[in-house]
Amino acid sequence: MVATLDNIGVLYFKNRLWDSAMIFYTKALDIFERNNYRNHNSTYLFCNIGDLMEQVDRTDKAIEYYQRAVQMSGEIGDKLGKARGLNGLANVYLNKGETAQAEDCAKQAIVLAINTNTVNLTLKSAGLLKQIYTKQGKFKDALEMYQLEIASRDSIAGKENQKAVIQHQFKYEYDVKEAIAKAEQEKKDGIAKAELRRQKVQKMALLGGFSVMVLFAGVFFRQRNKIGREKKRSDELLLNILPEEVAEELKEKGSAEARLFEDVSVLFTDFKNFTGISEKLTAKQLVNELHECFSGFDNIIAKYNIEKIKSVGDSYMAVSGLPTANPNHAEEMVKAAIEIREFMLNRKKTNPETFDARIGIHSGHVVAGIVGVKKFAYDIWGDTVNTAARMEQNSEAGKINISETTYEILNRSSISLRSGTSPFTFEYRGEIEAKNKGKLKMYFVS
Repeated sequence: MVATLDNIGVLYFKNRLWDSAMIFYTKALDIFERNNYRNHNSTYLFCNIGDLMEQVDRTDKAIEYYQRAVQMSGEIGDKLGKARGLNGLANVYLNKGETAQAEDCAKQAIVLAINTNTVNLTLKSAGLLKQIYTKQGKFKDALEMYQLEIASRDSIAGKENQKAVIQHQFKYEYDVKEAIAKAEQEKKDGIAKAELRRQKVQKMALLGGFSVMVLFAGVFFRQRNKIGREKKRSDELLLNILPEEVAEELKEKGSAEARLFEDVSVLFTDFKNFTGISEKLTAKQLVNELHECFSGFDNIIAKYNIEKIKSVGDSYMAVSGLPTANPNHAEEMVKAAIEIREFMLNRKKTNPETFDARIGIHSGHVVAGIVGVKKFAYDIWGDTVNTAARMEQNSEAGKINISETTYEILNRSSISLRSGTSPFTFEYRGEIEAKNKGKLKMYFVS
């Protein structure tokens, strides 16, 4: 009864009918207090009442119920309820301008959310800490929380994508069985009718048998076309997550082995002063701008058969030369990088508020494979990845910074050209200190 009344209150709350919501919350609270009810439903009830009190500007009451939720969840060991109550307190304190208390509550909440692997709560806690740190002027900490917020949102989106793949795969298998069963049943029905007609008139039986075959063929082909469409949708969703060769191996074997790729080029991009620009945009404008930029990047790398690995926050990562080996991996990666740079410069002409991109490239060997079980992802590892990240970090806005290794590969490839000249121009930057790598030779390329 407590859970049911609480859920009815939530429905009214979501429709902004505060008085009606409070009536059902109060009924649930009365049962709780008369029976000394103690489990997670009680914790959720306190949090819901706290949410309602906050909406109607009864701040003291909101704090009281959030604190009761935290206390109750602590007594019964309900970590999720405690995290939710702490997030509620953090939000109230933040709105009151008491950032120290808000920070303390949100920090406790995010630890519980991460320890319980609850992505939605992690997203909420990270968002609150981002706002708190911003008000406190702790912009580095705020950026870290923003990156965690984006990663949590990507995780939720990835789970939805994976769920869609599984649903389509299940529907495909179900439709196959349904089509076979339906065709067999209609075939049996047709044979029975044909037998009856044969007993009456042999000529009519022959005609009836032919009709049954036509009917069976029609049903079969309609079902086969339907199954084909569903399978195509499932395959397209899977290819949004994995390279084609890896997806085929996963479908065939149920798993995909990690592989070493000796010769690849890794690209990283990020946006200069991303935090400063993002503060001038609404959440919707920020997401739309990132979507437009990364969609443009996706279209460019597709021209050169480059594999996108992932995007995290304002960072974009891709690799040339896998899963299919490509002897021209460095040249094609640099060509793609030049197009990405030009794409961003052209956007800047029409939209001065957009970002300035920094790009870094390094070549070498990597290990690639699938990580995770419930939310699998194709990723790459190795020193080549770390060095490519350092190239990007030491680049400049509107510039492409490459390593000495990539520079030498491009020079070797130019020797094989009849003209003996490279299609690229290079600007040697000298040896530059890179984090955890020491001094590295770097070049701007155009």
